[in-house]
Amino acid sequence: MVTIRILLTVSLTHHWPVIQLDVANAFLHDNLSEEVYMKQPVVFTDPQHPTHVCKLNKSIYGLKQSLRQWFQKFTSFLHNLGFQFSKADPSLLILNHNNAYIFILIYVDDILITGNNSQAIQNILQQLHSAFRLKQLGDVSLFFGIQVVKTKHDVFLHQEHYARDLLTHAGFSDCKPAATPLGLKCKEQRDTQPFSDPTHFWKLAGSLQYLSITRPDIAFATNSICQHMHQPSNHDYLKLKRILRYMKGTIDFGLPIKSGNILQLTTYTDADWAADSSNRKSITEFCTFLGQNLIAWSVKKQATVAKSSTKVEYRSLSAATSDTIWLRRLLADFNIPQKQPTTIHCDNTSTIALAHNPVFHARTKHIENDYHFISDHIKQGEINIQHISSEDQTADILTKSLSATRFSTLMSKLTIRSKND
Repeated sequence: MVTIRILLTVSLTHHWPVIQLDVANAFLHDNLSEEVYMKQPVVFTDPQHPTHVCKLNKSIYGLKQSLRQWFQKFTSFLHNLGFQFSKADPSLLILNHNNAYIFILIYVDDILITGNNSQAIQNILQQLHSAFRLKQLGDVSLFFGIQVVKTKHDVFLHQEHYARDLLTHAGFSDCKPAATPLGLKCKEQRDTQPFSDPTHFWKLAGSLQYLSITRPDIAFATNSICQHMHQPSNHDYLKLKRILRYMKGTIDFGLPIKSGNILQLTTYTDADWAADSSNRKSITEFCTFLGQNLIAWSVKKQATVAKSSTKVEYRSLSAATSDTIWLRRLLADFNIPQKQPTTIHCDNTSTIALAHNPVFHARTKHIENDYHFISDHIKQGEINIQHISSEDQTADILTKSLSATRFSTLMSKLTIRSKND
């Protein structure tokens, strides 16, 4: 999804068309490279040899090898046309020939193609049509279940239709909207009474995870309920209903992508120390902007318990640094090199001091590897860590439940808005 957002940002900035393709019967295109046998289909069983099996010569749907075989066949064809894999994302292939830049992004049988040379794109499409059964769907409008609305100045990503279907399935079509996805005083109180229909809970929680692709404002709340998927309680279901009520009031919200001349990365990182009252593990979160567009975010519980807020923030800074370095490499593949160090904003002064001037003790050896990783990239000029006040920390929305006023302020900083605004 990060690569898709970057591709749309780049194409919008350079005024390139983004053409969507769909491959008919994608998994039936390639021969198998290994021996695979299957039972005879029930309606085609040979009465004279009912115990015989069929040897497959070509891949079929339902075979675990089919996806890999299709990907290898399609990418091999593109490789013969001169395309090369992106070093950062294997689903992105790039053609750079005679000042022509063509990018093809593959998600199973859904394909996006864009570039700066319309004639070269048409030649590639003709060759693809000759080798595969392709449907050329025109400008991208629905990809990966995400609605893409184009205007003259921006692209708006939203999942309104999916959200409406989710609310209808959950029986919340006429519910009272909530101002925030989590209550301000919401605590991790474990209810001993298990929820009566865990399958229903799993379906709704999984759907909310999918909605967070364009709705980072529900990322923290969704992460919170998904931590109890193994044994949901009535209390967990109440939290899930709160998110659904919030979705009811913001059903047409989404993520805009705007054009801009300055495509510089900026990252915000934060952490919530001992946030989970059940095991006192902390939450790591960060978000990254390319220019004014939000392209990446993460909310994740840390694997071990930390004894201080500095250690928690330092682990969060290390995770944000890893993602930032990967984004810099991905942007280089899009021919957008980051010539200046990427600024990472952190609101913990002790963490920043440790990153620049460490004083290790016996009790801090377990974060020494994180220090060397961060320090190396600071010295190489790839990142620059700057202090930011907690009031201006954009990533704060990904850490905890907030008041309606504070939540609305940070949501606007994430650029989330209604499609009608």
